[in-house]
Amino acid sequence: MAIRFFRSEDLPSDVISRDFIGEEHGGVGACVLFVNAGSGEGPRLHRHPYVEILIVLEGVSTFDDGESKRTVEAGEMAVVDAGQPHAFTNSGQGRLRQIDIHLSPAFHTEWLA
Repeated sequence: MAIRFFRSEDLPSDVISRDFIGEEHGGVGACVLFVNAGSGEGPRLHRHPYVEILIVLEGVSTFDDGESKRTVEAGEMAVVDAGQPHAFTNSGQGRLRQIDIHLSPAFHTEWLA
């Protein structure tokens, strides 16, 4: 058994996030994204074959399920069911800091738009 420690700054970066990919770290059963998005930034409509949990730490995120939109603020979270289309955008003026937890050891994304 072990406890491993990571700094988000040391993880690989994507367009708006630093990504912990579970399968690259001993087969951990989840991926965790440390989102730091500017105003207007965020991924377009997509879906995953597993549950995703999104926790807004700072800023304002507007979630889109392809049919409706909802604003989520710091201290709130969203749980996206497997197969559910979704997108989010930083709809505030400042930075959006959010933790996205993919309940899978690897990313599997189907882009819809």
